[in-house]
Amino acid sequence: MRIRLVDEDRQVVFGQCLGRALKGRGRLYLEGELGAGKTTLARGILRAYGHAGAVKSPTYTLVEPYELAGGRLYHFDLYRLGDPEELEFIGGRDLFAEDALCIVEWPSRGRGWLPQPDLKVTLSLHGAGRQAMLEAYTAHGRAALDELRQELAQADLISAEERDTP
Repeated sequence: MRIRLVDEDRQVVFGQCLGRALKGRGRLYLEGELGAGKTTLARGILRAYGHAGAVKSPTYTLVEPYELAGGRLYHFDLYRLGDPEELEFIGGRDLFAEDALCIVEWPSRGRGWLPQPDLKVTLSLHGAGRQAMLEAYTAHGRAALDELRQELAQADLISAEERDTP
């Protein structure tokens, strides 16, 4: 599934829709070059669960935990990760529990250690906006994509025809 996001506000709304579609659990991997909007998308997802505060990329801490009304969310940024084994030292296996939502920026830096994602979003620059390419890898990811199509149509981010396209 591809979606064009014309500005930052639409990207945040897209994140809110994606957050609701994931239903507070799973593994979401965000890929894209520097400045593509991975943290902006994470901010939208967090807003879907009621977080109104600032959302910064956990570049130096590797992970930022959030306790929200809908459960636990862990926002990882692996850009500065030296070795995937570092995730073991911070208790990464426990953080990827089935009942939490884990958002991972720069997942390629954790290759070989990270579990398979439910969904992967690849963000790219597209004129003044962004383009998001979504791929599902699990049953939960496919169900989230189906739900996301409905959410995006209700938010007027895609047309009814795009909603019904597999």
